[in-house]
Amino acid sequence: MTALTRITTDPQVMGGRPCIRGLRVTVGTLVGLVATGHSRDDILQLYPYLEAADLTEALAYAAWRAEEIEIPLAPA
Repeated sequence: MTALTRITTDPQVMGGRPCIRGLRVTVGTLVGLVATGHSRDDILQLYPYLEAADLTEALAYAAWRAEEIEIPLAPA
């Protein structure tokens, strides 16, 4: 799998939790929205500064973390 370039971590942003492109939107927030039934379109309306590819990477990252496999992240 290639590196996920849209997922970043920075101790100064959201306590170092994985975020989308250095923004204050965590992977956990997006995965939680998907898990509670929000569609991609719903999420993109709630967060208009996000892109569809951000959601795809957030879900890919969550899937990899669930498998406890480390993947490289882009620095913020």
